[in-house]
Amino acid sequence: MTTSNHAKVLKQIGGKPGKRAKYEKHNTPKPRKTGEGARKCVRCGRTGAHIRSYGLHLCRQCFRENATQLGFKQYS
Repeated sequence: MTTSNHAKVLKQIGGKPGKRAKYEKHNTPKPRKTGEGARKCVRCGRTGAHIRSYGLHLCRQCFRENATQLGFKQYS
């Protein structure tokens, strides 16, 4: 379940505190500690194709847009 669906259901439950507490206990998204979803691009928030080298923490698309500004050169 995505975060947007999670928020939508909480809004629908509304004023029923018992149902809301049970729903939050079992269905809230867990914070990621490991894996692909734990690291996000600092610029756009994508989780896939993440570049951690040199402490960049950028996805490959954002890296391509900013590589020359960061001091990287394309040799071929």
